[in-house]
Amino acid sequence: MIFVDTGAWFARVVPTDPDHAAANAWFVQNREPLITSDYVVDETLTLLRTRGERRRAMEMGLLFFSGRIARLYFLSEADLRAAWQIFEQFEDKDWSFTDCTSKVLCERLAITQAVAFDEHFRQFGSMTVWP
Repeated sequence: MIFVDTGAWFARVVPTDPDHAAANAWFVQNREPLITSDYVVDETLTLLRTRGERRRAMEMGLLFFSGRIARLYFLSEADLRAAWQIFEQFEDKDWSFTDCTSKVLCERLAITQAVAFDEHFRQFGSMTVWP
């Protein structure tokens, strides 16, 4: 299973994003099951809407909540508390709280691969990052 981060979802559906070609090529060739979290969905839909991509936000929401593009993991209270501990512990990093929830999810489910376009997943130290 491969975890998909906000930047990868955004780049996949927004042709003007600098990473669009790489994201599109990766998603087209991928055959592994994908997983994302409710926090990443929130971040992705919000980012799309605030960047003027209202139609794409609605389309992505339908895809996320239908389960057609990825398994959707809902974080628990324990996950959120663990993410807060990571957020506190790594204050020297520019990780968002959502990044910390993603780290918790990947550790909990033993996920070692992610699709992301920022350095955060590489900084986790335990992930192979695509593309």
